[in-house]
Amino acid sequence: MNEDILINITPQETRVALIVQGAVQELHIERTLTRGLAGNVYSGKVVRVLPGMQSAFIDIGLERAAFLHVADIWEARPHDGSANPVPTPIEKILFDGQVLTVQVIKDPIGTKGARLSTQISIAGRMLVYLPQDGHIGVSQKIEKEAEREALRARLQSLLPAEEKGGYIVRTQAEDASDSDIAADIEYLRKTWAAIQHGARTRPATTLLHQDLSLAQRVLRDFVHDETATIQVDSRENYLGLQEFGKAYTPGVLPRLHHYTGERPLFDLYGVEEEILRALGRRVDLKSGGYLIVDQTEAMTTIDVNTGGFVGGRNFADTIFKTNLEAAHAIARQLRLRNLGGIIILDFIDMENTEHRNAVLNELKKALSRDRTKVSVSSFSALGLVEMTRKRTRESLAHILCESCPACNGRGQVKTSRTICYEILRELLREAKQFNPREFRILASQEVVDLFLEEESQHLAMLGDFIGKKISLQVENTYDQEQYDVILM
Repeated sequence: MNEDILINITPQETRVALIVQGAVQELHIERTLTRGLAGNVYSGKVVRVLPGMQSAFIDIGLERAAFLHVADIWEARPHDGSANPVPTPIEKILFDGQVLTVQVIKDPIGTKGARLSTQISIAGRMLVYLPQDGHIGVSQKIEKEAEREALRARLQSLLPAEEKGGYIVRTQAEDASDSDIAADIEYLRKTWAAIQHGARTRPATTLLHQDLSLAQRVLRDFVHDETATIQVDSRENYLGLQEFGKAYTPGVLPRLHHYTGERPLFDLYGVEEEILRALGRRVDLKSGGYLIVDQTEAMTTIDVNTGGFVGGRNFADTIFKTNLEAAHAIARQLRLRNLGGIIILDFIDMENTEHRNAVLNELKKALSRDRTKVSVSSFSALGLVEMTRKRTRESLAHILCESCPACNGRGQVKTSRTICYEILRELLREAKQFNPREFRILASQEVVDLFLEEESQHLAMLGDFIGKKISLQVENTYDQEQYDVILM
């Protein structure tokens, strides 16, 4: 099955949709304001060494100096195999004005600066690279000793002869092919080489390496043999992805395209409508049946109902066909909404054991395409199917929505920021079709306040881009999700 990947990039966020046979299968969203600094590697300059606290302040080019404790200095630890845990005193390792390569291990919070380490670790898709450490470890989540040893031996057989660094094998490597692991090793070694080159050639307090953006992770992690095209709707970012692809994923480049159509990319493929549907409780099936999806803190429940479907010769056939269709719809909804943790599936009761087995097999077959690890049990005594899906990131609802204050958390509304971004996309859409003197946004107080404060730069950038004046007007009768764009 051919797969198309759509990448919609604006200054405020990146959205990625995976399309198979015209249907959206996965959605990924990354917002610029919530990208942390953890994982970033800098060329830092020692500002002040504090022997009394066994720590130092390091300038890495941020508003506040970052903090480095002696316990986080790789050079301070004994590496001779001795059991002595006492590190070398910090004043014997660092001095004011010294330049060293550091990595952020904790983001700045409030008045506290970022926390640093001099031990660099670079995360890949299946491996974590520790260039200063020759040890090969395996994730603690892989519990069986035989599996751990097999993975360790497999990795060692794939490493280049000159490799002196260490690796940690992640759980994703369990089902990976040798070629996938080898590609990850090559990517990580190239990244470390680029960091070393930057440390030698670039001035202090500069960023040497940043964790990959969502668009870059698409090229590294999402593309496989069945990927037909990767379409990017931003020329600047398309050129940037081309440069990244040339260095790290050259095999992907022939499939990377710049989308230049008049209609917004996500509108063309119906992704916007799919996002709206993915935030609702009810999912209609083609047969007339439907799913009810309820997401709670502890678990997600999905209930299957026949609805208006009364086809087939008898009621048992009707139930069987609805459950078969629901199995595929459930697998898709789990990917689309990125639901993780414990999931309870309540199929319509089936007396026939063959029907039960067929539905369970269909569910497992549909889930086999999921890139996230899933585990499915058989039907319980109550006729329920229990399954787990690994949590890898926030669910779609948690990213786009927040608890509604009007209903004390029983329901959800889109956040003011989500509405702001919808309005920005609507303005861009209208500007391509019409040529008014001015655009006026009518919205709730919360949305207008956000446009005047945190989102003012994005609004101004869009105004410059479309060459039109954009004004704001508060409508006190509007709730948070309501807005209008008026052409003046």
